[in-house]
Amino acid sequence: MKISKNFSILWLTGMSGSGKSTLAFYIKKMCKENGYKVKIIDGDDVRDKDEKKLGFGYEDVLRNNLRIAEFCLDLKNKGVEIVIVPVISPYEKVRKKVKDMLSPFLHLIYIKANINSLKERDTKGLYLAADRGEIDNLIGYSDINPYDEPYEPSIIIETDNDISLDKSKKKLFEYVKNCVIYSNQSL
Repeated sequence: MKISKNFSILWLTGMSGSGKSTLAFYIKKMCKENGYKVKIIDGDDVRDKDEKKLGFGYEDVLRNNLRIAEFCLDLKNKGVEIVIVPVISPYEKVRKKVKDMLSPFLHLIYIKANINSLKERDTKGLYLAADRGEIDNLIGYSDINPYDEPYEPSIIIETDNDISLDKSKKKLFEYVKNCVIYSNQSL
C-alpha cells in the first residue's frame, strides 16, 4: 500500500510481549535518521491519562483506541510526519473503526508471535499472573478476552523467538522505507 501523503500512521498491533514497543522505537530512530518528524503514542500512557479507569474489555479498548486515533490526527496538524502507535488493539471491529477514521494515512502492522514466545518473554509478568489465576481476562490468552488476528493488515512481522530481532527489524524497515519514506519523497 503506497501512501503519497506527507503523513503516515504506523499502527503496530499484537499481543502483549510481541515486540511492538521494541520495533516502534527502532522505526522511530530510523525515520528520524531519514529526516522525519516522528512521534510514538503509547497506548498505556493514553489509557492511564483517561479520567475513567479503563479496563481491557471491548468498550474500554474502543474508547482508548479512538482517543489514540484522535491524537494521531492532532499530531498531523502539529507538523508531525510519522506517528507510530504500538498498542494491542485486539478487536477487529475496533481496528475497522480506527481504519475508517485514519484512512488514507494508516498502515496496520501486525506484530505476530506464538504463545510460547510471548510466555518466555513476558516482560510485564502478565502471562505468569494469568497462569497463577491473578488475571482472568488477559487479552489473547484467556478464553473470555480473545485477540482477533487482523484481517488484511498492511504487513505481518513475525517475532517468534526462533526469528532474530534483526530480521524482524529489517523486514519492518524495508516496508516503511518502501511505503512511507520513498513514497513521501516523491511528492
